[in-house]
Amino acid sequence: MARKTSDAEATPALAAVLRAGVEHQVHRYVHDPRSTSYGWEAAEALGVEPDRIFKTLLADVDGELCVAVVPVTLQLDLKAFASALGGKRAAMADPARAERATGYVVGGISPLGQKRTHRTVVDETAELWDTLHVSGGRRGLEIELSPADLLRLTGGVPGPIAR
Repeated sequence: MARKTSDAEATPALAAVLRAGVEHQVHRYVHDPRSTSYGWEAAEALGVEPDRIFKTLLADVDGELCVAVVPVTLQLDLKAFASALGGKRAAMADPARAERATGYVVGGISPLGQKRTHRTVVDETAELWDTLHVSGGRRGLEIELSPADLLRLTGGVPGPIAR
């Protein structure tokens, strides 16, 4: 499944995957700038089950910015997310703060290759799939990899954080 990606086209997310040497596949599609549901757009453009496309969200958990990775078909349960991290309260991060902290733009935020390391929880439904898709670091770019590799590369933990 591995696809060679030149260094010239590598986003920080792709560079992280390449450095780690994990099996992956890169998927590209033409992003429609009018689209506001980036994950659903990716599923449709790539012909992939929407449950296999995972979005990356940032939330403030007791003053700490943390990453949640959930299927585009579900919503982040903030209370469950805080609990999974041993916190009391979570609130969605301001988009501008999320962009500054990750180095990516909204709609292209990847859980991989972020500017800073953040504690990460991947929804437990990821483990239902042999492979899943996450943003490759820009709109119109997806990386397909195994849930185990995603957890390893992000230092994440699985948890019941979606509803």
